[in-house]
Amino acid sequence: QAVITNTSLISKKIMMKFAIASLLLASVNAFAPSQVAKTATSLNVNELELGVTEPLGVYDPLGWLDSQPESFERRRAVERKHGRVAMAAVLGNIVHNNHIVFDGYLSPSSNLKFSDVPTGVKGFFTIPTAGIAQILAFFALVELAWMPASKYDGDYGVGYFGTEIVDPDEKVRKLNVELNNGRAAMLGIIGNFASEAVTGQTMYEQYSTGHVTPF
Repeated sequence: QAVITNTSLISKKIMMKFAIASLLLASVNAFAPSQVAKTATSLNVNELELGVTEPLGVYDPLGWLDSQPESFERRRAVERKHGRVAMAAVLGNIVHNNHIVFDGYLSPSSNLKFSDVPTGVKGFFTIPTAGIAQILAFFALVELAWMPASKYDGDYGVGYFGTEIVDPDEKVRKLNVELNNGRAAMLGIIGNFASEAVTGQTMYEQYSTGHVTPF
């Protein structure tokens, strides 16, 4: 009986991981941008042409492009940065919900191991105050010095995974992919938080029990 139970649990975990992988692939394909018009051969990209996907086209229901054109550059920079943060959050959430953690202690003084941190939103509240302060200090360093918010183009000189993109068409395509995947990630992470709040189950618990609806 124990062998059958263990085999069943292993099968459920494998199915859960396949389901997560399938959802990730589907989200990438669903939010991949449609083919955009060819841009000039210069590497200077028109921001207004980025992120334009059918059938919405240039989505500006409040008319801000006409009434507040000077604010567009900042809003696009905010969208890009929030998308990048959200993509990291979604990936980290999936990794932690599959119980992939560092070895050793998160806080030796509190006798808290990385493996002791629960998945989901509750995990944040187990981090000691000093640890949260370190996270906020790192954010401040990134925001003010390393990747300043005042640099609206989002190009911090690190390239695409360390590689400089010289082909203008390829650069436009990757910038489009980044914007659209960032939008998907922002919806994904807030949807995950909302689902956890409604169901009382973390992502792992929902998939492992087959409870994948928010009701």
